[in-house]
Amino acid sequence: MERVGEWRVIDAEPDEAGPAKAEAATTSGFRSHLLIAAVVVAVLAVAGGAIWATVPQGGVTLDLAKGPRADAGGFAEQTLAVAGATAGPTLVVDVEGAVVDPGVHEVPADSRVADAIAAAGGYSTEVDIAAAAGALNLAEHLTDGQKIHVPARGEVATLPDAATDAPGAASGLIDINHATQEQLESLPGIGPVTAAKIIAARPFATVDELESRDVVGPSVMAQIRDLITITP
Repeated sequence: MERVGEWRVIDAEPDEAGPAKAEAATTSGFRSHLLIAAVVVAVLAVAGGAIWATVPQGGVTLDLAKGPRADAGGFAEQTLAVAGATAGPTLVVDVEGAVVDPGVHEVPADSRVADAIAAAGGYSTEVDIAAAAGALNLAEHLTDGQKIHVPARGEVATLPDAATDAPGAASGLIDINHATQEQLESLPGIGPVTAAKIIAARPFATVDELESRDVVGPSVMAQIRDLITITP
């Protein structure tokens, strides 16, 4: 019998496309990794920007002597709060009379009468400037609980305690024929020298003799005319 053919192993032909496919797969994987890395970097950049936006600008400076301190930004309010906690002691004074805002006010412990009047808004339009100059010592140091009265126009001068038994005391006027040196000096425009002149020139028959006898001038007379009286 004639054999049609013989059995034999047929070797597979070399796959010429194999290396190309492998190279393509490698390139595709590398590109995928690059894409993933780019996405991660982008996410981290966005997250970093968000975190930076919440951090106070200015930073912190390290002072080896004092420790860390804030330069600016979000730490400013804390610095102000600490500074406010160290405020010095204050005095409470009562400012009445011809001032813009009469009443109780707080002033620093080393304040003077002028500071208290300023705390009350200053003189009002009703102030008697001449009377205030004679009654107040603006440079005087204040004490806690002190009361300051700024005289207004038309007010009658308040007599010192020592003058309550003197003639004219009942009317609230100063009797220039019997007043003491201190009582005379309480009048606006009257200082130690003028008060001594008044005492030396006594007695006076009328109030106008103060001016006619050249004891006081016209401007001073105009200030004190309504605050004085004459008794024998």
